Amino acid sequence: MKKFVRNAALMAVALASFCLMSCSSSKSDTIKIGGIAPLSGGVAVYGIECKNGIDLAVAEINAAGGINGKNIEFICEDDEGDPAKSVNAYKKLTTQNGIRMMIGSLTSGCTLAITNLAQSNGVIQLAPAATAVAITDAGNYIFRACYTDPFQGKVGGKFAADNLGAKTAAVLYDIQNDYSVGLTDNFIERFTSLGGTVVSKESYSTDDKDFNAQLTKIKNANPEVVYLPDYYGTVALIAKQLRAQGIDVPIIGADGWDGLTNNAGDEVLNGYYSNHYATDSDSPAVQKFVSSFRGKYNKAPNAFAALGYDCVYMLRDAIVKAGTTDAAKVRDALESTNGDYVTGHLTFDEKHNPVKSAVMIKLVKGSNGLDTAYEATVNP
Repeated sequence: MKKFVRNAALMAVALASFCLMSCSSSKSDTIKIGGIAPLSGGVAVYGIECKNGIDLAVAEINAAGGINGKNIEFICEDDEGDPAKSVNAYKKLTTQNGIRMMIGSLTSGCTLAITNLAQSNGVIQLAPAATAVAITDAGNYIFRACYTDPFQGKVGGKFAADNLGAKTAAVLYDIQNDYSVGLTDNFIERFTSLGGTVVSKESYSTDDKDFNAQLTKIKNANPEVVYLPDYYGTVALIAKQLRAQGIDVPIIGADGWDGLTNNAGDEVLNGYYSNHYATDSDSPAVQKFVSSFRGKYNKAPNAFAALGYDCVYMLRDAIVKAGTTDAAKVRDALESTNGDYVTGHLTFDEKHNPVKSAVMIKLVKGSNGLDTAYEATVNP
């Protein structure tokens, strides 16, 4: 009896060891990529669309055999657009899930909250849409797929002067938002360098709802264009009050406007914004992506979807080039990126910022409401 019990115990230990090895082997058959995005909250459209683009890329790559024979396992956490929750999401992904490569977060504040952590831990962080200059200052494990605020602020200034022929401009911006402030400074710098004059510069605070006092001053200054560098929710509110005051000049913004087509009305017509790609581009890569995205989600992909999609393929290409998932070696391979993606031909500069052009998008009336159309490609 004792011998039987002893043998049974040995068999149990062996079985447990076999299961442990099997589970470990199973886990090693996937390549884990983490994600942090606002899947709920005030800027949820950014995170949801980005995740949709990421999920599409992961599905395509896995269907084609994965990366070096291994499928991608994407694990995403919701930070609700809150930097403190971005930190919690980062810690969960790295400690509980063993993540060494991640995509996110989306807004600059949330992304900046974790760049130093990622750098100190040797975790690759690829930011799809965080445009603040300081994002990549943390070190050589931090990359971004989008251009910076100075770049698109200058693009907006050049577009106003060269493409719209404006000689005067007004600016209305959020003084508490680094994104809005950075865009404002660089718009003014480029616009004035091209001979333009800023006739009114007005500010408001985050979460303000009434902009009529500032808009009255802008109306009295009689600008030829108005620059509104903020996120789509605030821009929609401002645009209603701006048009109600009879200000019918063109309005210009940046990539934070992406989402207006589903959150605004005719008040944003005669509006233009800098963005990372145009759905109506004739690029084969763009058309393939747009077609696949429509097939999966039954709608057109915005720039956040395209940037998330590109992030996955950039990591895929770097892992293939490195021949390993070792974060340091993948980082080295990522630095030498030189290829065509949905948002353009992309290389990285010495600060891991992408080198590529921007497009200007026009808001237009479509068959089912607001739509967008490619307007111009601009280099600052």
